[in-house]
Amino acid sequence: MTPSDKAPVAPDNASMAESSRPEGRNRTNPERPLPGTMPDRLPETAPAPDFDAKSTAKKLLRLIRAGALATIDRNTGHPFGSLVNVATDSDGSPLILISRLSSHTANLETDSRASVLLATAGKGDPLAHPRLTVLGRFTKIARDAADEAHLRRRFLARHPKAELYAGFADFALWRMTIESAHLNAGFARAADLTAADVITDISGARDLLDIEASAVAHMNEDHADAVALYATKLLGATAGPWRVIALDPDGLDLGCGDAVLRLDFPQRVTAAGQLREVLADLAKRARGS
Repeated sequence: MTPSDKAPVAPDNASMAESSRPEGRNRTNPERPLPGTMPDRLPETAPAPDFDAKSTAKKLLRLIRAGALATIDRNTGHPFGSLVNVATDSDGSPLILISRLSSHTANLETDSRASVLLATAGKGDPLAHPRLTVLGRFTKIARDAADEAHLRRRFLARHPKAELYAGFADFALWRMTIESAHLNAGFARAADLTAADVITDISGARDLLDIEASAVAHMNEDHADAVALYATKLLGATAGPWRVIALDPDGLDLGCGDAVLRLDFPQRVTAAGQLREVLADLAKRARGS
């Protein structure tokens, strides 16, 4: 372990209070606090949260297309913030496509620890809108890696304009292994989350993952009307050329220009036959609404 990888020493009073938020402890190493956890400063009279932190965090992870990447400066150790486009692997792990000419890439090559802030935007006070910070370590994906084509397809489906430079020799995909997350869904709606809270379980879903690319193409080429209904009738979006851009055991990602929607499945899907049934049922529900 290099000096930069040493875990910070937790203060004596750093254990999280028994409240509705998770303990700020690493399940694989209980003596090491999870990164990004809140200080234990909530008053005893603080009300219990009235929202589903896990589902909110998962949705933000799938919906937000760009975020603030914070790396550790390789020269001084200062936090270094930069803007990156973001996509997700099948399990929700963040994906970024970055150039080795950039400072953040050089920083990650020296110390893989980083965080990505994913924030929604809207009218009024920016702090009134939900945002999620995911913390973990990034790994570079080699061009000849077995899953590189899968990850590249998912990233470019979310960011088609990146096709212009994705093939340049200095660009590569990096994937974050999430260690923890921090959600702020608005005033008095904060939560510390573990990796398991935000990652999608893909165990037993190899059948589904193997047919993802063909299923996405089939939906867009042969069932564009159903996809449009998912967006407009089930999710309340404005009509447009909506397309399926990715799928996983928990749901579909839909895209139209810069807009992204998340359609959750009514139950976990792990196989091709199950996927067909769920999509048909969703289309029937959309047509009847």
